[in-house]
Amino acid sequence: MLNKNIETFIACDCDYNDARTVIFGAPFDSTTSFRPGTRFGPSAIRSESYGIETYSPYQNRDLEDIYVFDSGDIELRIGDTNACLEQIEERAKTILDDGKRPMMIGGEHLVTLGVFRAIAERYPDVHIIHFDAHADLREDYLGVKNSHACVLRRCWDIIGDDRIHQFGIRSGERSEFEFAKTHTDMHPFSLEDVPSVIKDLTRKPVYFTLDLDVLDPSIFPGTGTPEAGGVSFEELRRAVTQVCSSLNIVGCDVNELSPHYDHSGVSTAVACKIIREILFAMEQ
Repeated sequence: MLNKNIETFIACDCDYNDARTVIFGAPFDSTTSFRPGTRFGPSAIRSESYGIETYSPYQNRDLEDIYVFDSGDIELRIGDTNACLEQIEERAKTILDDGKRPMMIGGEHLVTLGVFRAIAERYPDVHIIHFDAHADLREDYLGVKNSHACVLRRCWDIIGDDRIHQFGIRSGERSEFEFAKTHTDMHPFSLEDVPSVIKDLTRKPVYFTLDLDVLDPSIFPGTGTPEAGGVSFEELRRAVTQVCSSLNIVGCDVNELSPHYDHSGVSTAVACKIIREILFAMEQ
């Protein structure tokens, strides 16, 4: 059983035994390839969540009426990437063993691999829905295989072809796009095809990973690798709501907020609101 965190995401402070979804933070950015700082994302999101309402007029739901437990950040062994991934996997396994759904707040995108190892062990037929600006399908980055630039490739190593569904991708090496043609289900540049993929995944276990840099950087500048173009907040809000309310989401993560690159605080506010909408949608 996990202990309650002192500072929680707004209203996510129910008793652990009652919770259906358990939040935890993975403050890790050791493989960031451009601008570091995502290790500060989870704490910034918790702190700034008190600037939004518990009530969502989009879904007519209130966080005070659902059961979510925030277990706080893992104290990661920064400097040892493999050990950090093992710690994340262990936290996810604890949550899954207790019959609950893990929701991780990153951190850079490599943290997804730790959770997904636990998810794939529990749900061998799992699919991934991946929103991102970047393909993250490199075999290695500067010789390093466990990098945020390679995280979906490492997930592919676990589950194989045609079970990774990628949306919003607008950046990557040519080799990544060539790899995607035969090994993943990539829908570049937009989220328009989300409804059709949802139809194909009904009743299948799905892991949802959201890299917030899928957003246009004019909306979300607070990230380590901003990429021109991208989707609007409203496009993202609608898509995450569709995914999380329509499918059997067995785990999810939201990652790549680097708060100090946006001194206005808008990027963190955007992250908070998206997380709130995801929590409601998963509780349908």
